[in-house]
Amino acid sequence: MLLAPPLDLPSATLPACPPPPPPLDPHRVVALVGENQELYPVTSASAVFGYQGREIPQHYSFRLCAERPGSLTTTLGAPIHVEHGLDALDTADTVVIASWTVAPTPAVLDAVAGVHARGGRMVAVCAGIFIPAALGLLDGRRASVHWDLAADLVARHPRIVPDDTVIYVDHGDVATAGASAATLDLCLHQVLQEHGASHAMRVGRQLAAGPHREGCQRQYPPLPTAGPMPDSLAPLLEWLLAHLSEPVTVEDMAAFSGVSPRTLTRQFADQLGVPPARWLLERRLAATRALLEDTDLPVETIAARVGLSSAVNLRRRFHAALNTTPAAYRRAFR
Repeated sequence: MLLAPPLDLPSATLPACPPPPPPLDPHRVVALVGENQELYPVTSASAVFGYQGREIPQHYSFRLCAERPGSLTTTLGAPIHVEHGLDALDTADTVVIASWTVAPTPAVLDAVAGVHARGGRMVAVCAGIFIPAALGLLDGRRASVHWDLAADLVARHPRIVPDDTVIYVDHGDVATAGASAATLDLCLHQVLQEHGASHAMRVGRQLAAGPHREGCQRQYPPLPTAGPMPDSLAPLLEWLLAHLSEPVTVEDMAAFSGVSPRTLTRQFADQLGVPPARWLLERRLAATRALLEDTDLPVETIAARVGLSSAVNLRRRFHAALNTTPAAYRRAFR
């Protein structure tokens, strides 16, 4: 049987589907960058505050600015082009300070001070802490600082209370993250504060991010020069999230990880800064908040779904953590 030759049809290029326009009055986030810029905190902030697809409401707009816009060097070895200068901060609602400078110029200080004076928010990552410090905004306040920068920060700004053990500290108007790896956590924390746990969890899932870390969790200190690196807790954490409704003890966690309960507790303290049971309770409370915001499920059902056993136990734990009741929280955020 003879086969007809294939039709020689011209190839067609499908038009790219443009993202929807941002809301009429989005929260304007501007990242301040500089020479020899580390890209991780910048891309982390853009991932949280940028476009996540049509299924997730877009509450933020995001762009970069620099004191001297144009081509800037990066630690990646490839330059980036920054279009906007410091005048971009004139209308910023949040400024993410990601540039590495311990001696900011007067022009930078004036521009960032203007954001704060208008009631804007400041998110300082790593050496970005030196800008709010120079403005006196951290005097008498605790701040998360990278351990490599702590001594220099105290020498220049002795009125700050540095903390090189936690991943971030948020005072509302000024938030600090000691290590660049905490940028994603701190930005998701801002989304949670402004738009609720449910929306923050949707953004985190869209990014395939790990479980959101609270600010009290620890930075990773320098590793010893000898001895094995501690095993990652990621498989256990993922297993716990998949079995949130089940009664899980520390002994169960230890058995899953193949270590003793004492070893597991030490690993949590070293890597997350909290005991295993505390970490699990925080995840259950986060899931409770999301269900209160997104559903009309009764408290008894939510308690069963998140592993808090009963409505009485859920209400007690919820009030102890948030100083409010599930019903009041639902009325405020539903």
